[in-house]
Amino acid sequence: MGSLNLQVNLGGLTMKNPVTTASGTFGFGLEFAPFIDLSRLGAIVVKGTTLEPREGNPTPRMAETPAGMLNAIGLQNPGVEAFIRDYLPPLRQIDTPVIVNVSGNSVEDYGRLASILDEADGVAALEVNISCPNVKEGGIQFGTLPASAAAVTRAVRENTQKPVIVKLSPNVTDITEMARAVVDAGADALALINTLLGMDIDICTRRPVLANIFGGLSGPAIKPVALRMIYQVYRAVHVPILGMGGIMNSQDAIAFMLAGATAIAVGTANFTNPRATMDILEGIEEYCCREGVRDVNELIGAAHSHLTG
Repeated sequence: MGSLNLQVNLGGLTMKNPVTTASGTFGFGLEFAPFIDLSRLGAIVVKGTTLEPREGNPTPRMAETPAGMLNAIGLQNPGVEAFIRDYLPPLRQIDTPVIVNVSGNSVEDYGRLASILDEADGVAALEVNISCPNVKEGGIQFGTLPASAAAVTRAVRENTQKPVIVKLSPNVTDITEMARAVVDAGADALALINTLLGMDIDICTRRPVLANIFGGLSGPAIKPVALRMIYQVYRAVHVPILGMGGIMNSQDAIAFMLAGATAIAVGTANFTNPRATMDILEGIEEYCCREGVRDVNELIGAAHSHLTG
């Protein structure tokens, strides 16, 4: 175990191991301190942060499905200034990089957030959520059009020296087209996939179960879609990938790395098992030792080797 190298590099961000958390499923990190040693994580991705505080969508805004969950939280958060003042100081005391997920309603919002967080001590990297509606364009999501996704990426890139990780939406026709657009605009790494748009209906009330009607589907149901997209994007661009989407155990995590992910983020699993990240990290270590892997980086993209001989 002592000779195993677990360190990975995610677009300029050095992580002691490839296991991190998916934004929106781990609060601001400190909520999980009673359950795990946060310093053992490769990184902590905090919940989505916006310029101004947001109360989020009306309830109900979460619902279980047979193989996952639907959510339409609506980016409830205290705003970037409160995050820096109230949440960042204790996070700085943890020996783990902090990645801040940022969201906005306009390209200017993203640029302003990047500028503010670039000056914040303790922020290691930015994860750019482009699944938000562009208010100026009538609510069209930034992440569904290559030009819009590139514009957001460029605005963040121009306003920060920190690694920029762009989180792609799966709700597109061609994920590789989106990946190329944001990499060309300056992304250092990609995160995929965000949730798939879905809904459910209560047959007793004859109404949608979510007040927002539609929500993001996460959990085991979307794992095959996530694996497929990571596999495709790994072949299309040459930046590291933070893989996520239905990772419930170490076997899932290893499959994501074999598909091309440099690191993985645990999301829905945190709700059913607050120690999921630690179980997955220990499972990766056990797999590497059992399979004779000396460096976890050997796993990245290994499922493509049959194509190159």
